[in-house]
Amino acid sequence: MWKITDQYKWELIREKFSWIRDMQEVPQDEIYHAEGDVETHTQMVMEALMDLKEFNELKEQEQHVLVASALLHDVEKRSTTVIEENGRITSRGHAKKGEFTTRSILYREIETPFGIREMIAKLVRYHGLPLWIFEKPDPQKAVIQASTEVNTKLLALLAKADVLGRICHDQEELLYKIELFSELCKEHNCFGKAYEFPDNYSRFFYFNKQNTVPDYQAYDDTKFEVILMSALPGSGKDTYIKKHLKDFPVISLDAIRSKLKISPTDKSGNGKVIQEAKEAAKVLMRKHQSFVWNATNITRQLRSQLIDLFVSYGGKVKLIYLEVPFSQLRKQNANREDIVPDNIMEKLAGKLEVPVVSEACEVIYEV
Repeated sequence: MWKITDQYKWELIREKFSWIRDMQEVPQDEIYHAEGDVETHTQMVMEALMDLKEFNELKEQEQHVLVASALLHDVEKRSTTVIEENGRITSRGHAKKGEFTTRSILYREIETPFGIREMIAKLVRYHGLPLWIFEKPDPQKAVIQASTEVNTKLLALLAKADVLGRICHDQEELLYKIELFSELCKEHNCFGKAYEFPDNYSRFFYFNKQNTVPDYQAYDDTKFEVILMSALPGSGKDTYIKKHLKDFPVISLDAIRSKLKISPTDKSGNGKVIQEAKEAAKVLMRKHQSFVWNATNITRQLRSQLIDLFVSYGGKVKLIYLEVPFSQLRKQNANREDIVPDNIMEKLAGKLEVPVVSEACEVIYEV
């Protein structure tokens, strides 16, 4: 049974976690948060959550997940809060940045099982979605997308606690919005569970094509497979490929760097490495030959650019994400021929975006 701390007493939580103490005196807009600073709000959210009937009916592990999510949901208001010229206080982007911080804390500082860590990180990322769902261009697609990454039932509970743990004039209106979010999820059969697509390719088709419907069974006209690796340096990509993918041609950015004598920290040189790798991929794709693309690919933006390229040639992309515990990662990195300096490794770990299932036709987690 994982829990972020043994006791949920605020004075002990505050003493234990520096990121809780960082919340003290971080201001909030009085219109939406008349209760005071972010620490006060976070404490009120935790207490409101634990008082909810729906919370107390959950399985114990789900309760601990939600408490951790409540503690971390506004963790990056400390870095995103600004007082604008008109005196209003905003913290735009705190949820997105909070996902990265949550993942980093639960990977590097508090040993947390992969599935639980990602559940908490995504609850932090999406905690405001129930309040803003009907402002999205396509609310249906937004809830279906969210359901593939986070438990929408737990998300609705966190959002409810977030509203109850504040003092504001429109609390009833906000609670009603959360009810509408829950009903929208139920209407599309993704409340508390991921939406079920006809198959993996149809799921990829829905999220990556315009004007599609979720129950459409897309025709798979792909011509070859591209296996896209994703992992922090030292996670064992080369070993995994040798063991499980030895029959595939491999395009390795590290191998190209070594051939061209370019350092991984040489930003201008990395452009040459990637360009040569893409040209090698195009040669294979024109022949409809399957292959492995071996690089770290830890950000969604980079993976998306590569996937778009592979798909444009008729490729079906399988994304394989590898992960080992952070302590093991550092040991394995120390045994590499090209050791990544600790400060760079820390920076990369802070940028890590774990792939989600909507990114590719198939996503495999080897943890």
